[in-house]
Amino acid sequence: MVKLTKRAVTGAHYGLKDWLIQRVTAVLMAFYLMALLVVVWIAAPQDYAAWKNIFTTQWIRIATFVFFIGLFWHAWVGVRNVLMDYVHPTAIRLTLQILVIVSLLFYLVWTAEILWS
Repeated sequence: MVKLTKRAVTGAHYGLKDWLIQRVTAVLMAFYLMALLVVVWIAAPQDYAAWKNIFTTQWIRIATFVFFIGLFWHAWVGVRNVLMDYVHPTAIRLTLQILVIVSLLFYLVWTAEILWS
């Protein structure tokens, strides 16, 4: 006879959601990079003015911003998982997570400023 035991499940249950976010953002970034390579191959920029001209197109700016949103989200999931696995004191882990969040938000605002300035 099989004896059933209750399984204690603990944690925040991020597993499948994290896995899916990592894969979706990776695919999104790969598509952006392929599209950017095609645009650069067609435009063949030789100087700063030509590079700047590529990023004056609104759809390139939006695609680049979406790329960076995906990049920062991808980074957040990875760093959060590493911190949850290896930094056990709660106060230190929370402090590091807050620093990472603030840094990534700062970089996102900076990206928007660069793209639309």
